[in-house]
Amino acid sequence: MRCLAARVNYKTLIIICALFTLITVLLWNRCSSNTSLRFLPRAALVAPSPRVGDSSISSQQQPPQPPEPPPVVGGSKFEEIDCLINDEVNIKCRRAGGEIYMPFGWMEKYFEVYGKVAQYDGYDRFEFQHSYSKVYTQREPYHPDGVFMSFEGYNVEVRDRVKCISGVEGVPLSTQWGPQGYFYAIQIAQYGLSHYSKNLTERPPHVESYDTAEERDGRAAAAPWSVPKGCSLSRVHDKSRATSVRQFSAQESSEGVSLQLGNSKDFILSLDIKFTNGSVSVVLETTEKGPPFVIHYVTSTQLIAFKDRDVTYGIGPRTGWSTLTRDLLTDLRKGVGLSNTKAVKATKIMPRRVVRLVLHGRGFVDNVTISTTAHMAAFFAASDWLLRNQDERGGWPIMVTRKLGEGFRLEPGWYSAMAQGQAMSTLVRAYLFTKDQAYLNAALKAVGPYKVPSAQHGVKAVFMNKYDWYEEYPTTPSSFVLNGFIYSLLGLFDLTETAGEKLGREARQLFSHGMESLKAMLPLFDTGSGSIYDLRHFMLGTAPNLARWDYHTTHINQLQLLASIDSSPIFRDVVKRWKNYLKGIRAKHN
Repeated sequence: MRCLAARVNYKTLIIICALFTLITVLLWNRCSSNTSLRFLPRAALVAPSPRVGDSSISSQQQPPQPPEPPPVVGGSKFEEIDCLINDEVNIKCRRAGGEIYMPFGWMEKYFEVYGKVAQYDGYDRFEFQHSYSKVYTQREPYHPDGVFMSFEGYNVEVRDRVKCISGVEGVPLSTQWGPQGYFYAIQIAQYGLSHYSKNLTERPPHVESYDTAEERDGRAAAAPWSVPKGCSLSRVHDKSRATSVRQFSAQESSEGVSLQLGNSKDFILSLDIKFTNGSVSVVLETTEKGPPFVIHYVTSTQLIAFKDRDVTYGIGPRTGWSTLTRDLLTDLRKGVGLSNTKAVKATKIMPRRVVRLVLHGRGFVDNVTISTTAHMAAFFAASDWLLRNQDERGGWPIMVTRKLGEGFRLEPGWYSAMAQGQAMSTLVRAYLFTKDQAYLNAALKAVGPYKVPSAQHGVKAVFMNKYDWYEEYPTTPSSFVLNGFIYSLLGLFDLTETAGEKLGREARQLFSHGMESLKAMLPLFDTGSGSIYDLRHFMLGTAPNLARWDYHTTHINQLQLLASIDSSPIFRDVVKRWKNYLKGIRAKHN
């Protein structure tokens, strides 16, 4: 009997323990559920939409349910709150405790700040920037034969306001102020300076040679030329070149004499040509499905044309030997994007493979190559254009109307101190590279417009009857554009350092007067939170023309360069302060 009682007590004890454990687990789960609901946002429960004739719908409407509580994150409740902006505009914000959260989309426009969600180590994070432009590290010291500022990062030819690279002149044709296109000395000089700078900072290009008529490389006979019936191709000796060249003849109605290329890595084509009449065509396989695109370079003065899948560039008569160097990628995209507006249309079409070269007409050809880059060819195309197109006054007149704003208008034929300065910087580098005196003489001649007042068809202005200023836009009244003035000083400096004491005396005096003006007037361009593009607010009594962030960083880059050649503290101090403005650090208030 005692054993039976013990056995019963033992069973009872087990049951009691089991019940205790079950109650504990239930209570634990309930506490965990409440905690989760407290700290995690909940999605509102949405009842299914009633259907007509559904028997499950009660004839009596359910009482309205209380609204869902606001999401709870980290123990703080977010609730919607109206925000009244400047007593004018109402926007929806969020409140959590004592903090108010405003939509970034509104802040971005209101404060002109920038931000985006980006991936970092596999996680999303929000990246905020007070400005969108960056300052480049200054290479010290600056030299006239070195990299020009940060121009190795410029790609002038891909700008949408560049209509194309002229086949006749080999330089960009601008549509910045007119869809018809015109040659703009500033853009041409920048094209040259950017390629010169790239040549100094990039590795040497890969060059693939496809044909040369000289037998010394052992590949002349192996070049994969195709000569259809009725066409001819032969190797002849050219006395003017003292070398062998290819002579070809192919009627326009024929398939043409062709050379297989098959290059899918590089797209800079170069060849030496001499035509009686004729054309060079390049067949391109592209990312676009369907037949290939063909770029035709014809012996005419036509600028550019596009029809179906044919892009045509005029390259001039070419009756004497010359080297044709073309960026096939740029030529294709400018042709496909051709429009009657100022901007070239964007296109996703890209070349995949240079299939073959096709010759029509009659002429001679030699040294067919495809390379990664041809920077010095572009640089000398710009330098030689400046040499050919400088007028008797030493300038490069800009043949388009320029309206700078209310009160500022320039008629075609105006000079620009920025154009004069950047042309000087280009020509000086061409002289230092070749020692050809013609380049230096043109740079010296370019000083002329600096000495002539703007009202008399020059570029010189005087601020407060005291400080000489060289005008990017020689308006009346004067506009005093900061970045263009500094570029004009850099050209004078390059010429002063290169021409020597005697030849460079005039440039040295102009540079000295300009630097004196800059040091005195630089504080006028400081807003306390950014910089000013020009002084129209002073000259016209209008609102200040604030510099965009990319112009603000241009100002900083220019002043950094000047600080490397002039030890005046003002340049270092202004650079430091203006860099802080990029991060939202403003000048102190009273």
